Amino acid sequence: MYSGTLFLFLGDLGGGELFVILTAVLLLFGADKIPGIARSFGRGIREFKDATNEIKNELERHIDDDNKPKTV
Repeated sequence: MYSGTLFLFLGDLGGGELFVILTAVLLLFGADKIPGIARSFGRGIREFKDATNEIKNELERHIDDDNKPKTV
């Protein structure tokens, strides 16, 4: 994925602003807690993706069931 579209919600942030934000996060949480936070964030994203894929597959299955010809 292109990184320009990945952080599009952040607006016009430059390298200096990102450096200040990362420094603030490092000072607030400490270097030892950041990997745990990143792991939790990654697990949350994985669960969200799994849930959306499950809903998508269920909807596709129901659409396929509705499109099957019915025999009498």
